[in-house]
Amino acid sequence: MGGYTYKTIIKTGKGEFLDRGSRFVGYAFEVNSRSLFKERYQAIKDLHPKASHYCFAFRVGEEGADWRCSDNGEPAGTAGRPLLGQLESAELVNAAVIVVRYFGGTLLGVPGLILAYRSAASLAIQQAQIEEKPKLRWIQLEFDYTIQHEVYRWIKHYALPIEKIEEGLFCQLQVGVPLINWDDVKQHFSVLAGLTMRE
Repeated sequence: MGGYTYKTIIKTGKGEFLDRGSRFVGYAFEVNSRSLFKERYQAIKDLHPKASHYCFAFRVGEEGADWRCSDNGEPAGTAGRPLLGQLESAELVNAAVIVVRYFGGTLLGVPGLILAYRSAASLAIQQAQIEEKPKLRWIQLEFDYTIQHEVYRWIKHYALPIEKIEEGLFCQLQVGVPLINWDDVKQHFSVLAGLTMRE
């Protein structure tokens, strides 16, 4: 994907597509790990216990390198791949689409299924709220408590997210640095005496 930002979903979208009695309900949402995806997948299955299929695609990581898709029993290539294609064409990462199908009694054929799954996913993505977020590089800061004020001043200045904190006489922080600010942040931290920065 390149660049300093990535696009993801910040508010879940839902869309419905009907064809010859079959109902396709699509959900598009943010997800940043496989384990979180499994939780959301199970929650949607619980919401639709009488559905015949639960097809999905997800792309995890700021470059979308960790991905998976599933036809969940539909003919190969008719559901998972079209869903993944919708995430890719919208340039979404850390995002997933699940489409639940209620079978209406009429076979739609391969082109019909591809169209139905693609349409339900597209409608869900259109209804979702999408935002560009900065790509981050995570670093560990280790420093003496006497310079704590100075370290937090720069963290606040650049609005760096903090993931892990261990405070005491010697402090440890894990912070995310937006790639666009990387050189500046590195420079500010490197001149602080008593601070070690590990990438």
